[in-house]
This record gives sequence, structure tokens and C-alpha cells, in this order.
Amino acid sequence: MIIKNLSEKDITLDLVTKGKHSALSKIAFSIAQRGEIDDQAVLRGLWERESGGATGIGHGIAVPHALLESISDPVASFTRLAAPIDFGSADGDPVDLVFTLLWPRSAAAAFLPALARLCRLVRAPSIRKGLRLARSSDEAMAILASEPIATNLPPIPERAAAWASLR
Repeated sequence: MIIKNLSEKDITLDLVTKGKHSALSKIAFSIAQRGEIDDQAVLRGLWERESGGATGIGHGIAVPHALLESISDPVASFTRLAAPIDFGSADGDPVDLVFTLLWPRSAAAAFLPALARLCRLVRAPSIRKGLRLARSSDEAMAILASEPIATNLPPIPERAAAWASLR
């Protein structure tokens, strides 16, 4: 799995929102409930990043993310929105697939490789199509695990350590 911390409970399908702020608020609250993290700290981190530049990456996908002092392990979630919303994507497409990634600030060196890996995974047309058609979180999880990039690479911390040793 591309992000070992993602499980079926971290997947929400057909979330009803009124826009970007509503979506990020509901996602932050959901993450906070599962991980015993302050939802306002999560929302503040996501919104600060979003105000620095939109996290819509095109093809109806957004990857809001934040580095947080208050967590010691990465936290991930996938949300499929009930209706697409504007996320400021460069291609102008509204977003319906939202992958949220929270990363411990203490492990910031491993963050960009993890984010790049996630972006490569979700840009695969078969993944996007499958996630849009998934009928359950189990199905969405199986789709994410089915892509070769999700299963053929070592876990993120090990790769980051290997890359660091080459420098």
C-alpha cells in the first residue's frame, strides 16, 4: 500500500459539502475523530497550505496536506465528494477526489517523496475511474492497492532513508 496508514476507516464516499472550506472542515473533523488530533489544528494546517497555493492537481483530484507538530506518524484519508467543487486546479476541473495527507514536522525530509508517490498513484486513469465507481470503502481500498506503484515500492520511510544515504 502506498500509504500504510490508510485503511477502510480513513475512506469516506459521497461526502456532501458546500465548497472547499466545508470539505476541508469535514475532512479535518473526520481525521481528528479517528486519530485523537485537534480538528482545528488539522484544519488550520490544511488551510494555511491551501492559502499558499491550491492543492488541486488536475483531473478532478486535490491533495490537501500539512506538516504538523502535533502528530508523530503520517495520517492519510481519501474522500470522494458527492458533487465536484472548485479547488483551484490549474486545469480548471472541479474536484471530486480528495486525498488528504498529514505529516509529522519531525519527519519532514520524508514528506515530499511521499507526496510525489501519492500524486503519481492518483494520476493513473484506472485509479481515478475505479475510485469514482467504488461502492464501498473496501472497494476503494482494493483499487488503491491494485496499482503496481502502490504495491511494488518499499514503504515510504525505508525509501527516504535509502535516498538520504545516497547523498
